[in-house]
Amino acid sequence: RVPVDEAARRVGPGKAIQGNLDPAVLFSTREAVEARTDEVLAAAKGLEGHIFNLGHGVLPTTDPEALTRLVEYVHTRTAV
Repeated sequence: RVPVDEAARRVGPGKAIQGNLDPAVLFSTREAVEARTDEVLAAAKGLEGHIFNLGHGVLPTTDPEALTRLVEYVHTRTAV
């Protein structure tokens, strides 16, 4: 639950940071998922070696389509 930019500050330079979308967000609307994803990506902007993922893994009742949409959205937002 630590924002990714704060986590990067705590561990210092030269280390990759992984995270950190709350997996419960995937039970919300597409708009809410995209908004929260944008917040994570904005916080990670400029960080060296950021790996986007769910903070605690996939919850058992998560709709697989929600995961597919999330992955596609992150790829779209981070394409160079």
